[in-house]
Amino acid sequence: MNYDIIVVGGGHAGCEASLASARLGHKTLLVTGNIKNIADMPCNPSIGGPAKGIVVREIDALGGEMAKTIDSSVLQIKMLNTGKGPAVRALRAQADKIEYPKKMLKTLQNQENLEILENLVDDLIIENNKIKGVKLNNNKTIFAKAVILTTGTYLSSTILVGDTKTSSGPHGEKNELYLSNNLKKLGFKIIRLKTGTPPRIAKESIDFSKTKLETGDMKQIYTFSFNNKVQYDIKKQIPCYLVYTNAKTHEIINKNLTKSSMYGGYATGVGPRYCPSIEDKVVRFKDKPRHQLFLEPESIHYDDIYLQGFSTSMPYDVQEEMVHSITGLEKAKIKKYAYAIEYDAIDPTQLKQSLETKIIEGLFTAGQINGTSGYEEAAGQGLIAGINASLKIENKDPLILKRSDAYIGVLIDDLVTKGIKDPYRLLTSRAEYRLLLRHDNADLRLREYGYKIGLISKKQFEKLEEKQQDIQKTTTILKQTKITPTEKNNQILTELKTTPLKTAISLYDFIKRPEISIYDVKQFCEISNDQEVLEEVEINIKYEGYIKKAMKEVDKMLKLENKKIPLDIDYNQIKNLASEAKQKLQQIRPTSIGQATRISGVNPADITVLTIYLKKRGATSE
Repeated sequence: MNYDIIVVGGGHAGCEASLASARLGHKTLLVTGNIKNIADMPCNPSIGGPAKGIVVREIDALGGEMAKTIDSSVLQIKMLNTGKGPAVRALRAQADKIEYPKKMLKTLQNQENLEILENLVDDLIIENNKIKGVKLNNNKTIFAKAVILTTGTYLSSTILVGDTKTSSGPHGEKNELYLSNNLKKLGFKIIRLKTGTPPRIAKESIDFSKTKLETGDMKQIYTFSFNNKVQYDIKKQIPCYLVYTNAKTHEIINKNLTKSSMYGGYATGVGPRYCPSIEDKVVRFKDKPRHQLFLEPESIHYDDIYLQGFSTSMPYDVQEEMVHSITGLEKAKIKKYAYAIEYDAIDPTQLKQSLETKIIEGLFTAGQINGTSGYEEAAGQGLIAGINASLKIENKDPLILKRSDAYIGVLIDDLVTKGIKDPYRLLTSRAEYRLLLRHDNADLRLREYGYKIGLISKKQFEKLEEKQQDIQKTTTILKQTKITPTEKNNQILTELKTTPLKTAISLYDFIKRPEISIYDVKQFCEISNDQEVLEEVEINIKYEGYIKKAMKEVDKMLKLENKKIPLDIDYNQIKNLASEAKQKLQQIRPTSIGQATRISGVNPADITVLTIYLKKRGATSE
C-alpha cells in the first residue's frame, strides 16, 4: 500500500496531523492501536486553561479541529483571569470524555483522503536517511512520502502503582514496544519521562455539603472556535466542587512515601514540574497546611468524578486512606485508582523548527513524543507537523511560526532550541510578547496563514477581512468623535463615576480612562455592535503604549531572526567561542542569530563572536 503521509498515533496530535494532511489533498493513513481510543483523554477532562486556551484558539485560526470539537462537548466553561490584563485571559472548558472522542472520530471517518488502520508500528522504512514508510506489528509494510510519529505515552510505556510495574498503555492496551529501540538504532537520543493521573470517585459517595461549589460563567457565553455557534445551555452547565487536603492527608502521605513509585525508587522517568503528584507537593511544599483539589465531572453518560490535583502512584490501599482523609470524601468509593506512567520520548533538539527530524528526512514528530505534556500542546504540534509534512512533499517552504506570531511558535521554538528536562508545559510566562498573543486576536494573527496554506476557506477569510474593516472603522470613529464639556455630557460622566470634562476630548482618549468601557461611549456615537470587534478596539486603545513597546521589541527580534546562519558551519572551527557554546551550537544548529541567542549555554559574548565570524564569511542575510 502507498500513501502520501502516514500518521502514527490517534491522540490529539495525530488527529490534527491527519486532518490537516487530508484536507490539504494528500492521501493519508492514520495508524492507531485502538480506534476506540482516538482523541482519548486519559487524564484531565478539560480543554484550555492559561496559555493552553489561547493555543486552542490558534489551532482554530489556522484551520484545525480541536476548538470545534470541544465547543460541541462542553460540560462547563469559563474565562480565566478576567480580573487581570488581557494577556493572561484564557478559556477553559470541562469536556465530556465520551462526547469529545466520539465527535472527533466521526470527523476523521468523514474526512476525504483519510483512512484509519487499527495496528501498531514497530519500525520505520529508511533509505539513504529518507523515510519511505513503516513496518506494522504484523510484519506488513506501508509506504509513504512522509511519516508523522505521534505516539503519546505509548512508546515503551510502563504503568506504575507502588512497587508494581506493568508494561501497557494508559488503559491497559498494547503499547509500542519496538519502535523506541529502532529509533535509537537510527541515532535518536531517547529520554524517559513520567506523568500520572488521579483517582476517579463515584459521585453518589461524595458529601457535597462539605465542598465549595465552582460554577462556569453564568453571564457570558463563549466558544473556542471563531466559526462556531454556542452549543451549550448557559443555565445547565455541570458544576465542579472545591475540596482540600489536610494535616491527616499529609501525615498518611509522609508515612507511606517509600511505597510511592517515585519515592520508593521504582520510577526512572522524570515527572512534570508544573503538574506534580500529591506526594511531591507535600514533600516540596512542607510549609503549606493544605492543597486545593477540584472535583470535576467526566461525562453526562456516567458519574465518575475526577479528583483534579491528586495525581499519585501510591498502592491502592494507601490511596483509599488518602482519599478518605479529605473532608467530604470520608465515604468516597474509588472507581478507578490513580497510577503513574513512564514512557519514551525523543530529545526535541533533534528536530527542525518545522518538526521534521534532523536525522531522517521526511520524518516528523509531534506531541508527547517531543517531551510535552497536555492535549493542547500536542494538538498544536500535530497541526503544524501535518501542515509541514504536506508542504514538504509539495516541495514548498515550511510554516515556521515565530515567537511573536503564536504560543504554538513559542512552544516549538522552546522545544527545538532549549530542549527539555521534564515534560514541557506551556505557560504565559514563557512568551515574551504575551500581550500580542491574546485570546481575542488569534484569528487576526493567524487566519491569513491558514488561508494561504489552504485550511481556511475563502468565506472564512472574508469574514476575517470584514472584522478587520469593522475594527478600523470603529477606531476611526472614536478618534474623530469628540465629547465637549456641556452640562448634559458632564452629567452623563458623573453617572459613569468618572471626572467631568473641562475641555473637549476624543472618545478614543476617553476610553483610556480605567473606569470607562467602550460600551459607555455608545451614549455619544454609533459604533459596531459586534462584541469581538468592540473587545479588540478597547484592548488596542487601553494598552496602546504597551502594545507599541512590545512591537518595537518584536522588530528587534525579527532583525536577529533575519540574520540567517548556514547549516554547514563547523562551530568547532570558530575561534574564541566558549566550549559549551560550540557544543550547543553544533548540536542545535540554529538557523538564525535570533535562535542562537535563545540556546541555553550560549551567552552574549558567544553571539558577538559568531556574528563577527559570519560577517567575515559573508554568510548572514538580512
